[in-house]
Amino acid sequence: MKNKIQLITYVNRIGCANISELNSLVKNEFNGLFGGVHILPFFNPIDGADAGFDPIDHTQIDPRIGDWENIKELTSNVDVMSDLIVNHISAESKQFKDFLEKGKQSEFADLILTKDKVFSTGVDPSKIAKIYRPRPGLPFTEFKLNDGSVVSVWTTFTANQIDIDVLSQMGQEYLESILDTFYKAGITMIRLDAAGYAIKKPGTSCFMIDETYEFIANLTHKARKRGIEVLVEIHSFYKTQIQIAKRVDFVYDFALPVLVLDCLFNKNANNLKKWVAVAPRNVITVLDTHDGIGIVDVASENEVAGLINDEDLNEIVERIHVNSKNTSKRATGAAASNLDLYQVNCTYYDALGQDDNQYLMARAIQFFVPGIPQVYYVGLFAGKNDMQLLSETNVGRDINRHYFTKGEIKSILKSDLFLRMKKLMLFRNSHIAFNGEFEIVNTSQDVLHLKWKNMDAWATLNIELATAKMTISYTQIDGTVSYLF
Repeated sequence: MKNKIQLITYVNRIGCANISELNSLVKNEFNGLFGGVHILPFFNPIDGADAGFDPIDHTQIDPRIGDWENIKELTSNVDVMSDLIVNHISAESKQFKDFLEKGKQSEFADLILTKDKVFSTGVDPSKIAKIYRPRPGLPFTEFKLNDGSVVSVWTTFTANQIDIDVLSQMGQEYLESILDTFYKAGITMIRLDAAGYAIKKPGTSCFMIDETYEFIANLTHKARKRGIEVLVEIHSFYKTQIQIAKRVDFVYDFALPVLVLDCLFNKNANNLKKWVAVAPRNVITVLDTHDGIGIVDVASENEVAGLINDEDLNEIVERIHVNSKNTSKRATGAAASNLDLYQVNCTYYDALGQDDNQYLMARAIQFFVPGIPQVYYVGLFAGKNDMQLLSETNVGRDINRHYFTKGEIKSILKSDLFLRMKKLMLFRNSHIAFNGEFEIVNTSQDVLHLKWKNMDAWATLNIELATAKMTISYTQIDGTVSYLF
């Protein structure tokens, strides 16, 4: 993966009708801004119950947006990352429909994970209670088979997302068939979606247990054999992230978004500095994604302190709600369906109260801390909470999944904030210092000073939090010092 900013986007929500138009956008309007593109699920269908994360066929592109030849064209222009949805398939898939019709006689019976496969000796309520839940309720849904019998199937997320037995022969072949399809299309990186929930074992949390690490390591090995790098997506306690990072190519720095808010809200960089000093270096840094702003990533766990004091963390969440004029409250927790217990649903721009200066500082911090920055398409355009889409779907995360029109994008590309963002992004992608050594310069708590140095070249970010004054200085090729902002 190139050490340049990556774009994460849906094909059809960024003013593009199809993959070919996305390719054109990256080559022209976004020229020089991105070293790679993570395309959010483009499988059939892109508009399922979970915005493509419930594919009917993981090896088929939704024909409304293109085909694998279009992906090949894009990969010839820029590095492409795709999601490998590890944990589940759609209830509308041929595999599950066949299972509903034939039950244990189905050729796909081994693929579908039923409750009795895990709890073969009977269900113990105390063991069920130990299962970690990302959303309210039990991780099972009862389905009626064609013969009238009822079977309880694992559905970790929604009833339309059917968990698969990833350890079965058929489960392994299913995942490898997807890897083969990606390899043939020129995809060089995958994100393992929902991998933390893939392994179920009675008496455990069924989330990031020892067997899960082993599964991720094995799948990563299979991907690497095909020349594909692996990014693991896990929202969890920060020490878990550090352990995962040792076993895969990349992990997300999901702690960063809230730590940056903490830094800017409280005019105190101590928590951010402490994290950056110990954080894994093989990270993809984000401020926003297609999901919400993660809270569990900085919170305490089992009375072990997190990266931010829990009381202070609650105040940060409330500040987000205030800054967004409580629109985020309407999209978070019990206020909306498709519940996420560990996230606040809000655009990052609204979380900062639509303050252009604060937003640019947040992006500067992201681009200066170690890791490869990834910018979500809504964040690229400093998007606002989409209350209309939220009201139409009542899916909390849709508040941050706006469908931009070509006209909207044309206007945004001329805006002062975007032009300043563009200037910052081109600088991050081109200055040699970012391929060198990183340093957190020792300062008081109300000053954040980050520095990169590569031989005689250097670049620094200095933010005086009390006055919200940001300075970015750097060396030119001839050694003279210049200022970006």
